[in-house]
Amino acid sequence: MPIRFLSIAMGTLCVGMLLAANALAQASGGQPETDLGIYSPKQHPLYDGHFVISATRIHQVGRLNDPPGFDHIDNEAKNVQPVQGTVEIDVDEIKNTGTFVARLKIPEGDLVLQFDRFRPFNPCQDGGVAAFLFEHGDSGCGDTLWPKSLLYVAGWGDGHATLNGRPLYDNYEMHFMLMQGVRDRRTLKANYPIPDKHTHAGEVNPAMQHLDFFIRSPEMEPRNNPPRKVFQHFFAMEVTWK
Repeated sequence: MPIRFLSIAMGTLCVGMLLAANALAQASGGQPETDLGIYSPKQHPLYDGHFVISATRIHQVGRLNDPPGFDHIDNEAKNVQPVQGTVEIDVDEIKNTGTFVARLKIPEGDLVLQFDRFRPFNPCQDGGVAAFLFEHGDSGCGDTLWPKSLLYVAGWGDGHATLNGRPLYDNYEMHFMLMQGVRDRRTLKANYPIPDKHTHAGEVNPAMQHLDFFIRSPEMEPRNNPPRKVFQHFFAMEVTWK
C-alpha cells in the first residue's frame, strides 16, 4: 500500500512539475513543447530596439462600409481584395515610441492609418511595442482570432484615420504585428483553427512572414466578427527590413 501511494504521489508531482514548467515558459515569453530556444532581444549586447520596416502587396479584408454582420477576419479569404499602398514602420521597442503610417488606395479613395501613441492592451504586450514574443491562439497573450505566432515586432495603441484628407476615425484602437505566415501565398486563406492539431505550435508557416494591421472602434457590435462596430483589417504579403 505505501508503495502504491508513493507511485501515485510521484505521478501527481511529475504532472504538477510539467504544468508548472509550461506555465513558467509562457510567463517568460516561451511556449510549451518547444525544441528550439532563442535568446530574447534584450539579452544581446548590441540590441538597439530600433525596427525600420516597409510593407507592400497589401490586401483589405472586407470593405470600408460593410453593413453589420460582417466578417473582417475572413480566414476563407472570401472577401479579400488587393489594394495599392505602402506601410512604413519606424519604432523603438525599448522606449515604446515611434511611427506607423499606412497609406492605402481603396475604392472610396485615399485612406491613411496612423498611430498617435503606443500603449499595451494586455500586460504581456510590454509597454505598447514588443519584439519576439508569442501572441494569439493558446499563447496566453492576446485573443484567439489569429493562430499563435512568433511576432518579430508588434505595436498596440491608439490612432486615427483620414479618407481623402478628411478625418474618418479618431482615437480608435490600432494594432500591427509582423508575424509568421498565417495566409497561404496563393489562396490567401488562413488554415485556422485545425481541429485535429496535435502540437502546441501555432497554425502558421514559419517559411513566411506577413504584416497584419487594423484599426477598430471602442464601440462593440456583437453581430460582427470581430465584435466591434468598426474593424478595418489589412495584411501585407511583402515585408522589407531596413
